[in-house]
Amino acid sequence: MLNIMTLLSSYLIGSISFALVIGKLFYKTDIRGYGSGNLGATNTFRVLGKRAGTTVAIADILKGTVACLLPQIFNSTVSPILCGILVICGHAFPIFAGFKGGKAVATSAGVFIFLSPLGTCTAFIVFLISLLTSKYVSLSSILASISICIYSFIFEDKLIIVLSLFISLFVIILHRENIKRILKGTETKVGKKK
Repeated sequence: MLNIMTLLSSYLIGSISFALVIGKLFYKTDIRGYGSGNLGATNTFRVLGKRAGTTVAIADILKGTVACLLPQIFNSTVSPILCGILVICGHAFPIFAGFKGGKAVATSAGVFIFLSPLGTCTAFIVFLISLLTSKYVSLSSILASISICIYSFIFEDKLIIVLSLFISLFVIILHRENIKRILKGTETKVGKKK
């Protein structure tokens, strides 16, 4: 029973769309109707500004870390890796928002902060370098996910390698439209409005 509660709680925590909550509660705005329509930190930045975007990013990161802590909190035998997968799926397909959420980059970062802090630092550096040079958040997110996958192959155990592969593929698939726009030169850059 504890294991089921742990797994269910991981998904439900992921399903809390902070972009939707903060947008409606403090800005009277449903960001699904603006920008990319995405329930993530990037769209929140673009639609509601830096303060809201930063708050959503931190909250989304924290829910990934908190989900991985649930086995300890509930004293269950569930692997934090399973909790990580479920919280990521919850963020991307939230039951509280019609199964249309964000692209799970920040939540994935929160999972890896718990599982592989140094790997997360590596991915963050890759993200920043890519963002400064390309100005594409989407491309930077993809490259960061790939970098943590490479890091895991070199330094982590098999289970974390599998998780990093899952996250990399998940992030790439969720960014497939962004990839098409990057190739066409129509993807929105940081600092520019659509």
